[in-house]
Amino acid sequence: MTGAQIIIKVLQEEGVDTIFGFPGGAVIDIYDELVKSDIRHVLVRHEQGAVHAADGYARASGRVGVCLVTSGPGATNTVTGIASAYMDSVPIVVLTGQVPTQLIGNDAFQEVDIVGITRPCTKHNYLVTDVKDLPRILKEAFYIAKSGRPGPVLVDLPKDCVQATMQYRPIKEIRLRSYNPTYEPNVKQLPKAIKLIKEAKKPVVFAGGGVILSGAANELKRFVRKVHAPVTSTLMGLGAYPATDPLWLGMIGMHGTYRANMSTGECDLLIAIGVRFDDRVTGKTDSFARQAKIIHIDIDPTSIRKNILVNVPIVGDCKITLNRLNKMLEQEDMGELKKTRRPWLRQIDEWKSKRPLAYEQKDVIKPQFVVEKLYELTKGDAIITTEVGQNQMWAAQFYHFNHPNRFITSGGLGCMGFGFPAAIGAQVAHPDKLVVDIAGDGSIQMNIQELATAIQYNLPVKVVILNNGYLGMVRQWQELFYDRCYACTEMECAPDFVKLAEAYGAVGLRATRPEEVEGVLYRGLSTPKPVIMDFVVEREECVYPMVPSGAPITEMLLV
Repeated sequence: MTGAQIIIKVLQEEGVDTIFGFPGGAVIDIYDELVKSDIRHVLVRHEQGAVHAADGYARASGRVGVCLVTSGPGATNTVTGIASAYMDSVPIVVLTGQVPTQLIGNDAFQEVDIVGITRPCTKHNYLVTDVKDLPRILKEAFYIAKSGRPGPVLVDLPKDCVQATMQYRPIKEIRLRSYNPTYEPNVKQLPKAIKLIKEAKKPVVFAGGGVILSGAANELKRFVRKVHAPVTSTLMGLGAYPATDPLWLGMIGMHGTYRANMSTGECDLLIAIGVRFDDRVTGKTDSFARQAKIIHIDIDPTSIRKNILVNVPIVGDCKITLNRLNKMLEQEDMGELKKTRRPWLRQIDEWKSKRPLAYEQKDVIKPQFVVEKLYELTKGDAIITTEVGQNQMWAAQFYHFNHPNRFITSGGLGCMGFGFPAAIGAQVAHPDKLVVDIAGDGSIQMNIQELATAIQYNLPVKVVILNNGYLGMVRQWQELFYDRCYACTEMECAPDFVKLAEAYGAVGLRATRPEEVEGVLYRGLSTPKPVIMDFVVEREECVYPMVPSGAPITEMLLV
């Protein structure tokens, strides 16, 4: 078999049914075999879109996303998407073409050291130098991408290795001597955690993306019921715990709810599960949860005590660890906990009633109103992707996620242009589900060309643009901290998004008044093809609450 045939064979063995990609000379042999296979190829219009689409596919499906691009600029165009997947621990395998091995280092046409470039933002990467290594490397790539703390793996494929032949023998099992993720928690740590849980009077459960990645949402619900503690989450953890549950506090952090941030500041025990204590969550680190003892559960030992000191570190898979804790809690007398924690829950209810998430809808469309109406019309039963900025935060605040894998956003990298191709990937993974990208008028233009991809493959993705004519989040910072000097943030010469949608063959709709919002949403959501809905919103609306950079999360700007 040729190297190209082996690549397709291994992908089939790994259960890959879809590849997002863009062809070129260095990978033409792979494409020649790909079209003969049963693997679906989705032709994107830009390689960054391919990685984001693979990312969205992975998050929505729980499987490894795959993309294929050519050498040189094809490979370098993937870097932003790879970095975003790396920051958010998303399992993808990126296959890049490369010049023949004898030309590497000679500045050949479309040669670039993509292994060197992506080393800091991949979980691992490979340069294949011999076709005999190809089956093993591909198998290892998938194993590494999806095991332990997931992440992107890149495999660079020189053209001569793709064209060379060898006798193929399937590899049934992968074992890496230097890579053995810890799934089972240390049994000595679990009783320590139980002891702190029983002693706590003001506990808070703090869930992150690791809960979703490990499939531990049900285990988390059982745990919360047993310990009777309120729950907050990171941006990446939204959906890990039902947002309509009475114990839900809302999101924590820079744009978290008042009650979530205050609860974290006042709690005496913080049970952190699958989080990495990002700076957008902690604010000023030496003021974060300073009255609390902290239990930290995470599969990645390097994430524990990296940013915040903790009292009980537990290295292990979130699902397995929560299962162990739940079984131990069943043996404990927890009957007094509800009574003990009533004052704490009353305090939280007081914070909630004192400072709820709120806005005032008058004559101009408020962006929060659009998101709330979207939630009402979809009854929360949609996969929501976002771009980055104000649109992302309003989606997190006003769309309520009751299930995991329904909120897909670029959290760690904060990558504009992510949401639309990610929505395409999610729609490919779930063709029968409603997929909506909540976008800003700035970020949607970064990968608007993928509208052609949605049209070509009949993917009925919906785009809700909160159009304020600014790069909204940067403008907000300029308003609050730079004396309203709106340097280079006004989006002049913006396109007519309705006409742009129609030019691609999609449907374009617009609302300019509050009374038009519901009708436009209803029509757009019920149209069985790609739709762009342009909502002209309040230009200088800000996202509140907001924690200024470097401040404790309990010191919020509220109006």
